[in-house]
Amino acid sequence: MTIPDFQTIMLPLLLATSDGEEHSTNELVEKLAKHFSLTDRERNELIPSGQPKFYNRVGWARTYLSKSGLLELSTKSNYRITEVGKKVLLENPTKINMKYLEKFPSYLEFKKKKSIKRIPGLEIPAPPIDSRTPEETMADAYQAIREKLALELLALVKNSTPSFFERLVVELLVNMGYGGSWDEAARAVGQTSDEGIDGIIDEDRLGLDSIYIQAKKWNSNVSRPEIQKFVGALIGKHAHKGIFITTSGFTSEAKNYVSTIDNRIVLIDGDRLAEYMIDHDVGVKDLNNYRLKRVDSDYFSNG
Repeated sequence: MTIPDFQTIMLPLLLATSDGEEHSTNELVEKLAKHFSLTDRERNELIPSGQPKFYNRVGWARTYLSKSGLLELSTKSNYRITEVGKKVLLENPTKINMKYLEKFPSYLEFKKKKSIKRIPGLEIPAPPIDSRTPEETMADAYQAIREKLALELLALVKNSTPSFFERLVVELLVNMGYGGSWDEAARAVGQTSDEGIDGIIDEDRLGLDSIYIQAKKWNSNVSRPEIQKFVGALIGKHAHKGIFITTSGFTSEAKNYVSTIDNRIVLIDGDRLAEYMIDHDVGVKDLNNYRLKRVDSDYFSNG
């Protein structure tokens, strides 16, 4: 089955603690993974922060049950069912979700506090109303913002002058760790007029190997003949590595051709170019930084 959302996990989680004993989060995750018959792949699926998705969802189900008074934190970061939780199970509910939890005053108080504006300009979000946890909601929002930024960047690059585009390529490659210093890379790129080659840059700061570059600020896709011409230029230089960058894309024939030759050619289309610019801080600047943190259970294990 697919990984259940955190609200679906709530009732099985409470049932898993019905013995009244203390349970660690890892123990509960293991029990619930077996309950939902999750595969190893589903257990190990990650959210963007790097935490396992199922572990994250169990954590949020546990949090809302705790804030509602159905679970309580005992010793060494373990959890156990409360008297309120036991009474809930005696009612034999068919499901427990956030709507169900609204019958508990402690949950309503928690929900109310979550909506208070504590920092000017920063609204703390209320609990999610769909199947996603707060981390998943944040990841979705981040991805949407990133995609919009990439579209804006690519549009600006396409409207730039050829010389600006060349400088952009140099700065990007330097930020990615190629070519040594910016000045060294700038001298290397653009110093050749060979057919099919726009520049050369060192693969590392020691200059042990060179990478040949072709950059095309095009709107139409780059076809196989253009790649073949670039490869021919590399062969003429006894070179084995090249980067072909374009603001457009590559035809399927061009991609297939690259996969069949001995030369190592990396194709960077417009979408990938924009992604690299974002990742390596070219043409963008920080607006806000948010650091997600979680409790370090090991820190409290000997408390």
